[in-house]
Amino acid sequence: MLTVGRLVRRLGHEAWFVAALRTLVPADRLVGRLTRGRVVALGLAPSLILTTTGRRSGLPRDSPLLYARDGDAYVVAGSNWGQPHHPAWVLNLLADPAATVTVGGIRVPVRGRRVDGAQRDRLWAMLVAEWPAYRTYAERAANRDIAVFRLEPA
Repeated sequence: MLTVGRLVRRLGHEAWFVAALRTLVPADRLVGRLTRGRVVALGLAPSLILTTTGRRSGLPRDSPLLYARDGDAYVVAGSNWGQPHHPAWVLNLLADPAATVTVGGIRVPVRGRRVDGAQRDRLWAMLVAEWPAYRTYAERAANRDIAVFRLEPA
């Protein structure tokens, strides 16, 4: 039987579906804010809200993201749906690694650290296991490496 979650994972590779999902990000942010982070990505995949500090504005910036767990840390990817540039939250986190994640309504202060080498490969595999379309996003973003961050409780 094909569940909604399995269908979304299958469609996640399709460019038209990604374009549709991108248009829903503002609504996802609103739902996350209204539910205080208890509902993100309609519960279809493990999701959190990452709050970074805007590198230019200094204001808090919320980004709903898929994640994987690595011990007590959260692992996220700056895939930006396979676009040729990093999402703003990656640049914000590089400028100021102090951030907050909200998972299931619980806010946790974290420190973001971009990973590379063997650790990146291991964490990337975990992310792809959660959301197989990350492979497709990496192919589309062929001119850049997708940034992988380990968000460690502060």
